Amino acid sequence: MTDNKFNLGIHNAVQVCMKIEEKDRVLVITDLETRVIGEALSRESEKTGALTKTINLENYGERPLTTLPDTLLTDMLDFKPSVTFYAADSKEGEIKMRMELGAKSRQAYANSGLPAPRHAHMVSITPQLIKEGMTADYIEINRITLEITDIVKDAKIIRVTSAKGSDITVKFNPDYNWVPCHGLYHQSGDWGNLPEGEVFTCPAEVNGILIADVLGDYFSPKYGVLDTPVTFQIQDSLVEKVICDNDEIAQEVWKYLNSSENGLRVGEFAIGTNIAVTELSGNLLQDEKIPGIHVAFGNPIGYKTGAAWSSEVHVDVVPTDCTIDVDGKILMKDGKFQL
Repeated sequence: MTDNKFNLGIHNAVQVCMKIEEKDRVLVITDLETRVIGEALSRESEKTGALTKTINLENYGERPLTTLPDTLLTDMLDFKPSVTFYAADSKEGEIKMRMELGAKSRQAYANSGLPAPRHAHMVSITPQLIKEGMTADYIEINRITLEITDIVKDAKIIRVTSAKGSDITVKFNPDYNWVPCHGLYHQSGDWGNLPEGEVFTCPAEVNGILIADVLGDYFSPKYGVLDTPVTFQIQDSLVEKVICDNDEIAQEVWKYLNSSENGLRVGEFAIGTNIAVTELSGNLLQDEKIPGIHVAFGNPIGYKTGAAWSSEVHVDVVPTDCTIDVDGKILMKDGKFQL
């Protein structure tokens, strides 16, 4: 039986978001848990006439791959892809490998003078997300994302509150970039998540209380939508305390953030713009795109935002039903944009 929504989501990823054509060379990095999606991306790419190759992470060592296997980078560069997909599950500790793969491949392309591929990052992608966030109208997501980017790009102070008790004040560095993630990655070197829809930057200063219903990195597939929210107390951009009725989760999050330099530091402030996502799935890849905000502790994605510091962790946290005040003007009320 044909799954029309799944097929539409795969079609959107390949032919709308990445605009794969016959001239392209497509590399799909996948794994055993996610191979139904990896193989679907390959088949859809082949329909365009593009030369396509699929590789499985399990062929490069025992999971989790906490460091980058040299052979993985070599196989990627030898194929000379113009488009890459990373469609694989998230394992504890593998974010360091993914960061290393991104950094070393970007450097290799810069050194060689060859054009960098456009990249779709689909960590922890599931068939559910293909049928939900990936079936969005990405022409409209692009429009909304660019409109919101124009509103916030010169913001000085944003305050975020919610009925659940989130209340943070965020200040911004005018030298840092706001990065629109609109889902249409058609130029060499373009990079983004799929499903997509957000605009982000590295904030200058964050203070207040943030109450999250979904956590990122490996916490997302492990816990999904949290039975009891996790509260983060933030002072001068640093997490001072993590609180949860389930103390084991609080201790696990606190330990992980402390496992790397700058892991407790707020590295990202973002506004989700995918209006097709209306409720939490428990999967961070999609839930951070829900209209609202998310914050990440750790790596500030400096090569895009312009932040000069780094970290080996990056843990996104998603509050819900937020009200967003941008320099005294309401951008969102209780999770609904006021555009």
